[in-house]
Amino acid sequence: MSKKIFSLVVCLLILLLSGCSEAPERLSVDKGDEPSSTVKEPEPVLYKNPLTGISELSKDKVDDRPVAIMINNIAVAQPVQTGINKADIVYETEVEGGITRLMAVYQDVTKAERIGSIRSARYAYVDLALGHNAIYLHRGQDEVYCGPHLNDIDDIDISESNYATRISNGLSTEHTLYTFGETLWNGIVNDGYKTERGSSDPWVNFSDESSPVSFESTAGSVSVPFSSQYETVFKYDSASGMYTRYFGNTVRKDYYTGETVKVKNVFVLLTAINSYSDGYHRQVSLNSGDGYYCVNGTYTPIKWSKGSAKSGFKFTDANGNELTVNPGNSWVCIASKSNSQPVFE
Repeated sequence: MSKKIFSLVVCLLILLLSGCSEAPERLSVDKGDEPSSTVKEPEPVLYKNPLTGISELSKDKVDDRPVAIMINNIAVAQPVQTGINKADIVYETEVEGGITRLMAVYQDVTKAERIGSIRSARYAYVDLALGHNAIYLHRGQDEVYCGPHLNDIDDIDISESNYATRISNGLSTEHTLYTFGETLWNGIVNDGYKTERGSSDPWVNFSDESSPVSFESTAGSVSVPFSSQYETVFKYDSASGMYTRYFGNTVRKDYYTGETVKVKNVFVLLTAINSYSDGYHRQVSLNSGDGYYCVNGTYTPIKWSKGSAKSGFKFTDANGNELTVNPGNSWVCIASKSNSQPVFE
């Protein structure tokens, strides 16, 4: 074989061998983009909170009983209040000595990390808690008037021995009792309290979330003078669509988070408030009366009734038609019709 022919054969063999080595690549099939192995989790289903009208709760929380907690509101202890801005409803009325006390109501108390400071029970608040079929928490009670009434409700006298703890806040001991939402609820469940709510009806007639309610009269500021010493003020913030709570001219903030206390709805319910026979504790009538509903920087006159201890509130407009309330949290001031007329500005 000549050298030329031999060289030609070698070249052909080299080309054939290199072609074979590339064949798998030429024969590979383009399969396109592979599907992602990550499965998207479905969005959780949220149910309407019967105390706010907002779709924000899991099904089990809707079916739970609310928890109502007595909150210290004496002036010196207001700066150390916490967890109030997580409440769905806050009730405020007179107790004694010209001061007021608060009752914070939570459909899901676990959303409040810390709540307090906690103080003693009073008769009118037992009725208010009964109207929500709530589990009622307090530290002590007025033994003469309120004490016997506690037999009518599932109540817990909370202390360091069960679901609360004393936390130093610079004040005297009686102003230092706090509880923790998740720990509290777990304790209530584990200790066998009845937690099934029963009815899931909303506490008021809420409007659709996309159809807010407003009125003609302006209520950019709402002042409720419970006494010469205690004036609760709500100032409307158009940016948030909420009312900020003040004590007189002092804005109130959460002691731990620093958040201002804001509410969507403000109710002012006027009624007869007198002293019991001891001349000290206050007797608050929760039968019926006139009042005002404030929302979105506006207000309207209303009528209200409650009646029996276990009944909830019923609200109508001035003409007797059922009141429609905007979804959101609420602050309910129950004040004397004789000397606590609200001021709207």
